[in-house]
Amino acid sequence: MENYKRMVIKIGSSSLTDRQGLLDESRMSALTKAIAKLVQEGWQPILVSSGAVAAGLGHLGWSRAHLTMPERQAAASVGQGLLMEKYNELFSKQHLHVGQILLTKEDLADRKRYLNARNTLNVLLDREILPIVNENDTVAFAEIRFGDNDTLSALVAGLVDAELLIILTDIDGLYSGDPRKDPTAELIPVVQQIDESILQTAGGSGSPVGTGGMRTKLAAARIAARSGLRTVVASGQDPSIIQTIAAGEQVGTSFEPSAKVLKSRKQWIAFNSIARGTLLIDQGAVQAITTDNKSLLAVGVKQVKGNFPTGSVVSVVDEKGTELAKGITSLSAADLRLIIDKPRRGLEVINRDWLVCERSWLTCQ
Repeated sequence: MENYKRMVIKIGSSSLTDRQGLLDESRMSALTKAIAKLVQEGWQPILVSSGAVAAGLGHLGWSRAHLTMPERQAAASVGQGLLMEKYNELFSKQHLHVGQILLTKEDLADRKRYLNARNTLNVLLDREILPIVNENDTVAFAEIRFGDNDTLSALVAGLVDAELLIILTDIDGLYSGDPRKDPTAELIPVVQQIDESILQTAGGSGSPVGTGGMRTKLAAARIAARSGLRTVVASGQDPSIIQTIAAGEQVGTSFEPSAKVLKSRKQWIAFNSIARGTLLIDQGAVQAITTDNKSLLAVGVKQVKGNFPTGSVVSVVDEKGTELAKGITSLSAADLRLIIDKPRRGLEVINRDWLVCERSWLTCQ
């Protein structure tokens, strides 16, 4: 596998459909040809493709306005089949096999299912089968939704240790303002770090068929950066642009990887896991885990919220309720409650190796 380069390509609904919301075969054909060429050049691409809901709505003649969740899921069930049918047809012309993977947030939040998804993707790539990933919109509900495929693409990129994430959208990249309203707005070619000033440049969703705007792309780029990969946000009007990006040429906006990369285990804790409880800690424990790079000890835990078994992911908050970290606890909630009044000094609650203590894993909100 060391001879191959991995990339994840996310393409939005607006780049796959026409004005009527129907799948645009010419755009999809250009995309499949570009991806096939990447394979020939030694890349191992993964395609994260939106478009199922839009394709379903277009095919059924339904309006997107005022859709209920069951109607959206029904449209996705129709559209996902149409989407994969067209991808199968077009990629077969390029002599590529494809495999469909539908995920919900819950699939990646469960450690065993997370590892199983990674193993499946690795086998597909090893056998030169192109994985096509999408959120499982037919069954996902609010609590287990990624919310947008930008986030999903960043999580998949970290899952398979990709080197590059390409997000194709309906705008050329990140601008200093909204180019549709501000004629003086300029494209920002490179972003070294996503700080507050960068967040302020992001607006809402620009496409009537999409679910994410530039803000979700910044959130995805932040996840990717902490996972050690570069993200490029560029226009998807001409999908062959992915070859230009893969060649290292400057296109769109490039978000550089972080100098401090989270290990795979901590990536899962930070970005995928769901906290099953909360630990409120005192100021001494805050100092220990945020500044002194130490494990969380029972002596610093003041309150336990929730009921969780040993080995659960929990949120760690300070006395003001500000979330500082996430980690895997070595004690159950019941055991912790028994000892917090008279804690044994040195008793470890979360080992440093299983603790992610920083703000950078939080989404851009």
